[in-house]
Amino acid sequence: MSTTSIKYIFVTGGVTSSLGKGILAASLAKLLQARGHTVTIQKLDPYINVDPGTLNPYEHGECFVTDDGAETDLDLGHYERFLNIPTSQANNVTTGRIYQSVIEKERRGDYLGKTVQVIPHITDEIKNRIKLLGKTGNYEFIITEIGGTVGDIESLPYIEAVRQLKWELGRDAMVIHLTLIPYLSTTGELKTKPTQHSVKLLLEYGVQPDILVCRTEHPLNKDIRNKIALFCNVAPNAVIEARDASTIYEVPLLMEEEQLDVVVLNQLNIPLTPNLDLNKWKEFLHKFQHPEFEIKIGLVGKYVELKDSYKSISEAFIHAGAVNNCKVSIEWIHSESIDDVNVGEKFKGLSGILVAPGFGQRGIEGKISAIKYARENGIPFFGICLGMQCAVIEYARNVLGLEGANSTEMDPKTKFPVINLMDGQKKVTKKGGTMRLGSYPCVVKENTKAWNTYKQKDINERHRHRYEFNNEYLPAFEKSGMMASGINPEGNLVEIIEIKSHPWFVGVQFHPEYKSTVANPHPLFVNFVKAAVEAGKLVH
Repeated sequence: MSTTSIKYIFVTGGVTSSLGKGILAASLAKLLQARGHTVTIQKLDPYINVDPGTLNPYEHGECFVTDDGAETDLDLGHYERFLNIPTSQANNVTTGRIYQSVIEKERRGDYLGKTVQVIPHITDEIKNRIKLLGKTGNYEFIITEIGGTVGDIESLPYIEAVRQLKWELGRDAMVIHLTLIPYLSTTGELKTKPTQHSVKLLLEYGVQPDILVCRTEHPLNKDIRNKIALFCNVAPNAVIEARDASTIYEVPLLMEEEQLDVVVLNQLNIPLTPNLDLNKWKEFLHKFQHPEFEIKIGLVGKYVELKDSYKSISEAFIHAGAVNNCKVSIEWIHSESIDDVNVGEKFKGLSGILVAPGFGQRGIEGKISAIKYARENGIPFFGICLGMQCAVIEYARNVLGLEGANSTEMDPKTKFPVINLMDGQKKVTKKGGTMRLGSYPCVVKENTKAWNTYKQKDINERHRHRYEFNNEYLPAFEKSGMMASGINPEGNLVEIIEIKSHPWFVGVQFHPEYKSTVANPHPLFVNFVKAAVEAGKLVH
């Protein structure tokens, strides 16, 4: 790059929510990265929760966890999956965190008796958080996604902060506005008026977008692009068509065709590098879109109505499927709908069963029935976090004969607490940010499925839990065939369990789905899918 200054790109949204600002930001970042630039992305969320850790998945989808233990928006998962670079606490900021910080400063007397106001104090804090990310690494570009839609009351301080930064940074900052061009089927017309109104509203706040990215079901012809450019004060080549894609992994290539990265670099006065290397991305996409065969894997959870609750898991299956040259079709099975009577019918035709993470009593017995069926019928099984804990409970009840065995989360008075509250959690009373969070080491035992999967002794995985395997019962489990194949060396916490006599039966206390990316599919998912493929071949 010809300049050492960091370039700031802000992504805002208009007309409607859920247009895909996160995917747009990740796709642009991927294109810039493919040109050899260093780039990171952050998400500014306008809700007052300090983080999404206490939000019900029905409210906000999956809570993504970073290496440093931040509970964040699920868009950070997209950032990591696209860029193959870990995010951190600095990559996700909420209104709650902004106000919390400002109020703490006021209580300390940092403002020297001044009246604390939204402008300048809240907006200054937002600007500081945006710039802070630039100090965490050697980045040439920082892309900042503003959550919500322009016009939302909650988003106003962020838009004002963007206005100020754009003014202060000059040619080192730009705004990309994502809007919708609706299609009226009755008249066969694409309508630009909603986009015009959205930009007009943004202009009222003092922000002129530099690029418009228009979500559309149909192609934008030259006349429509020129009309949008004229009414919205942007160059015609800065009106970018964003057609609906069959998969999010197509979007970088669609944006490449529209030359989004070229327009961005030109507007920021950055010389174009001659080559754009997306070969590995295209190779992955080809494998994903042209699988040799298909397998069905059952995902058992209690939030299956909202598939975003398990976003990282479903994406990890896409990555692992491509490695195995197969399409993984997920059968979403509500855990409350399963019992010992109907379990065989529910899992007919499935090549593997994954029992998902979660909290609380609801749906637990259905998960246990699913695990029993997988264990007794030799079906590849993968349990994550609570899924692993349910596997321990099922084994205790049905193999060790410990009737009523349970987790103290579900039954505090259980006679056989095979899953128990962690020692470090016993005095915790607050809910937010108090779980065992982030990356912890694990030592993998040789001659196990875990060892064959990781091919190394020392690993690190991300956690989000309060309860753990009760080591008092470990000798009984190992004597009867369920072994601990991964142990945390610091607290002797059981991280991985498996049944040696089973084709593929593995439970993990951590969340491997958080670390699966396009460039580095997680080995546990790759091996689970491989085992499911083999099981599927035997069935057929």
